[in-house]
Amino acid sequence: MQVSLETTEGLERRLSIAVEAAAIEQEIKEAIRNVARNERMPGFRRGKVPASLIQKRYGKAIEADVKEKAMQRHFYEAIVQEKLSPAGAPSLEEGEMVEGQFKFTATFEVFPEVTLNDFAELEVEKVTAEVADSDVDAMVETLRKQRVNWTESDKTVDDSDRATFDFLGKIDGEEFEGGKAEGFSLEIGSGRMIPGFEDALKGHKAGEEFTIEVTFPEDYHAENLKGKVATFDIKLEKVEASELPEVDADFIKLFGIETGELADLKAELRKNMERELNQKLKSDAKEQTLAKLLEANEIDVPKALVVREIDQLRQQAQQRFGGANAQNLPQLPDELFSEQAERRVKIGLLLGEVIKTNELKADEEKLKAHLEDLASAYEEPEQVIEYYNSHKELKENLENVVLEEQAIELILDKAKVSEKSQTFDEIMNK
Repeated sequence: MQVSLETTEGLERRLSIAVEAAAIEQEIKEAIRNVARNERMPGFRRGKVPASLIQKRYGKAIEADVKEKAMQRHFYEAIVQEKLSPAGAPSLEEGEMVEGQFKFTATFEVFPEVTLNDFAELEVEKVTAEVADSDVDAMVETLRKQRVNWTESDKTVDDSDRATFDFLGKIDGEEFEGGKAEGFSLEIGSGRMIPGFEDALKGHKAGEEFTIEVTFPEDYHAENLKGKVATFDIKLEKVEASELPEVDADFIKLFGIETGELADLKAELRKNMERELNQKLKSDAKEQTLAKLLEANEIDVPKALVVREIDQLRQQAQQRFGGANAQNLPQLPDELFSEQAERRVKIGLLLGEVIKTNELKADEEKLKAHLEDLASAYEEPEQVIEYYNSHKELKENLENVVLEEQAIELILDKAKVSEKSQTFDEIMNK
């Protein structure tokens, strides 16, 4: 086998491969004989069909199949010989028999050579935070608000009330799309509507009909409404006052605290809040570290890997938006995912190099701790742990997560890290 390698552009390579034509011709003859042995044809017993008839009927298809398999086989032999690492499937040009040789070309991309810059030059700001007693108290209040009781009232609309109304929006006297609703319920102070809308409802009672005027923000998502002044005809149907439940034993038991004690509820809340906070802090530190890593290490990425990542992101998006009907959705365009896909590919290549050059292996203790932390969010953590340990693919995914975390930790250990203290609310409710 003769092989010549050419760099065409960037990470793209072209292999020109030539093998003895006689070997390919022999494979074609053998393939024809194999078909003849199993072919059923009127007038001939099975296995007695002449090869010449098989050649006449199926010759071109058999030859194409043999050549395709030969190109695949010799391509892989060539990349082993040339010590190449393809980043995707090759594009094979149809082979030709020329001067006693079977010649073809294979075009493909290779993985880039990654050289990491010194991690000591990276400057990373690491945020720290703790769950304070006031944060736990605020969470108790949040739980109360989630179980608020609504009582119909004849008073005027005010903060924390719930208003139910019909509305019709107009701009320059003309109705606009999405500006109409009936029986719409709105908790005053929730911030669900554009600025000024909720305040304009205050002071009105059920049964009133009135018009309010508001201005859409300049950064509003609908281009045709940005900065526009709109009027809304309102028909206020109902006003309800909120009544928060008492934090008594019955309320506390709603959250699985059988003792009915407030102290036990707060202890459980603190544990969950600390777990979520630690996950968020770890996630934020990881994201900032990766951003600095990308900034300090510019690399080329194989287009084939980006295309593969785009397909994966698109599938995830369609599953998220479409659920069981995902297959019936129109295909989302590549442009929606290309930037994110390229970033993810770069991160994967850089972290892969960190792991390889530092010979990192998933630490068993870290793996165990990570799984226990993950399982602690479920009612029966032992079953979750057993489930992961008994499913090879899930366990491998978990090992990859831990390995990635170890790579991040290694980078942070060597980088210039400064700390910034923030509150629980600042971290969790950005």
